[in-house]
Amino acid sequence: MRKLAFAMNVSLDGYTAAPGDNLGWSTPSDELFQWWSDRVGSTGLALYGRKLWETMSSHWPTADQQPDATPAEIEFARRWRDMPKVVFSSTKSTVDWNTRLVTGDAVTEITRLKADDGGPMDIGGATLAAAAMRAGLIDEYAIVTHPVLVGGSTPFFTTLDNWVNLSLVETRMFPGGVVLTRYETRR
Repeated sequence: MRKLAFAMNVSLDGYTAAPGDNLGWSTPSDELFQWWSDRVGSTGLALYGRKLWETMSSHWPTADQQPDATPAEIEFARRWRDMPKVVFSSTKSTVDWNTRLVTGDAVTEITRLKADDGGPMDIGGATLAAAAMRAGLIDEYAIVTHPVLVGGSTPFFTTLDNWVNLSLVETRMFPGGVVLTRYETRR
């Protein structure tokens, strides 16, 4: 059975994006960017909601071809393209870059994917993750908290019907006051 993790940058007040889907507050330090790159490199399958997919696929497929691309950006772009991905969307008709499109029920498909053999899965996109969270499918939460209050927009956590008990398994400080806290779900 595969492990499913939800990992995202989060503002201190709990949002993955500021109003207007502004992500400017979450620009990573070199050390944090390398942490994200290493995570992509070790992910067996990435699950994306449509909005996050559109953000990632608008930049990373060709980011390594930009004249000012750093070695870290070149490595991340390669890892991102190579990583198998599934996009969940009812409005997209095609996807590219080692990606498969799912238009049906996300919880049913995520449950099936978890039962498969293979490396760990990461889920990205707060709306998609919320469905998996409510269904009790998430095994790990990696919360990369930035020291900023954005005041609203897309929350990291969704409203739940039941408590989810967690165990802290890692904390790490990054430059700029960014803190990683990683929790595993206690079942």
